[in-house]
Amino acid sequence: MHLARTLRRILIAAAVMAAALFAIAAIVVWRDPYAVVRTEYARQRIAAGLSQAVVHAAGHRWVYAYRDSASTGAPTVVMLHGFTGSKENWYPVAKRLQGRYRLLIPDLPGWGQSERRRGVDYGYIAEAERVAAFLRAISPGKPVVLLGHSMGGGIAPLVAARHPDLVSHVGLLAAAGVRFRDNQFGKDVLAGENPFGVQDAGSLQHYVDILFQSDAAKPWIPWPVSEIVIARRRADARFEQSVLDRIGRSNERFAPGNAAREAHQPALLLWCRQDQVIDASAMELYAADMPQARKVLLEGCGHMSLVEQPDNVAHAIMELIEEGKPR
Repeated sequence: MHLARTLRRILIAAAVMAAALFAIAAIVVWRDPYAVVRTEYARQRIAAGLSQAVVHAAGHRWVYAYRDSASTGAPTVVMLHGFTGSKENWYPVAKRLQGRYRLLIPDLPGWGQSERRRGVDYGYIAEAERVAAFLRAISPGKPVVLLGHSMGGGIAPLVAARHPDLVSHVGLLAAAGVRFRDNQFGKDVLAGENPFGVQDAGSLQHYVDILFQSDAAKPWIPWPVSEIVIARRRADARFEQSVLDRIGRSNERFAPGNAAREAHQPALLLWCRQDQVIDASAMELYAADMPQARKVLLEGCGHMSLVEQPDNVAHAIMELIEEGKPR
């Protein structure tokens, strides 16, 4: 009898605690629905063996993921994400590089958890100068391996060319910033549209479909998370358009390609043949101005090689860094 009463009290206490936790979670989500997404991103970061930190540089608050190497003398690798992207895009690759190098993966100013300021230019040239300030703050006196994907791949050659003391190696993955062969994405950008714009469930699915070639790699976004993501992207629509106007249609849209010829560091150019965003013809355009670059063309993936083929991407990065070193 006494044992039964004790068990009953424990069960009631557990139920009360569970109800209280559920109520707290409901209040948090009601006040900040995007907290659900950030919680998932935190789970992914921890699974990739990364920590998170904050630094102030170039007048902005940067949030970045990082992991120190087991070796104090290991190279520092900095990874820049693309348009509408965030640091989380790099986590699958980072997981495969952990332990080998010091990894720094920031949300670029204006994106993700980093600071966005009203009326500020977030185009290639302005962001390149901010990245240079970030590198000085986070890796003083030690040049880094600078990797950029998509828009980040357009920023990377500008930093490498204008601040060669900060960059030891440079990697461009599906990099924007050159006049590649016409595709529907490029035509839409030149027509003043945002092909990545998300307003509803249909455009969210289009966004995913244009980024990924492999159905197995496409992220599953269940309801109600899909509604939270759609709401955030609607709120960001004006900002996204302002950045796309700058990097896709202004007089600086080809600044990355022009800078590439002045980037003399050991280099990697990596594309997927089935990329529907930055056509693979862009790789040869960059290669013409970067004859020192190692070229890697992957099959069976789209714009998001970082997620679709992280093993191959990590291998190419290691080849870039280790080339010429004694084994």
